[in-house]
Amino acid sequence: MAEATTFVYNAEDKVLGRLASIVAKQLLQAKRAGEDTRVIIVNAEQAIVTGKRTSVMSDYRAKYELNHARKGPFFPRMPDQILKRTVRGMLPYQKNSSGRSALKALRVEIGTPTGLSGDDLPDGCEWGDSSKIERPLPERFVRLGEISKELGVDSSRWSGE
Repeated sequence: MAEATTFVYNAEDKVLGRLASIVAKQLLQAKRAGEDTRVIIVNAEQAIVTGKRTSVMSDYRAKYELNHARKGPFFPRMPDQILKRTVRGMLPYQKNSSGRSALKALRVEIGTPTGLSGDDLPDGCEWGDSSKIERPLPERFVRLGEISKELGVDSSRWSGE
């Protein structure tokens, strides 16, 4: 069997849905082909959600308040978990095992871990192709870190305050 390949994506200034769809497609294709591919997304708190600030915040607040403390559905508040949940929504998570195993191959990080900082990546890792989702920043957007802060998360973990 071939050696495992790990793709690293930087979520800074990337639209959340576009990044999630690229990653979900890559993970699902790899699982269906029998390849051992993993994906790491760094700087999750810097990903952006487009739209007016008030409507974006009210949408995420409504999703969060939809849950019941013990019964669910559980919607995360941390930016890394929100991004992972977005990718999960684009996978056949409930229908077949390829979606579940594809999600297990995904790791989302707040900030950049020391081993993945800089241009030199460890052996077996390479930068993922994000040329399809490179766009200039839209006029109206909200960062995932700001959404988490609005949902009640202590932002000192990623803002350094």
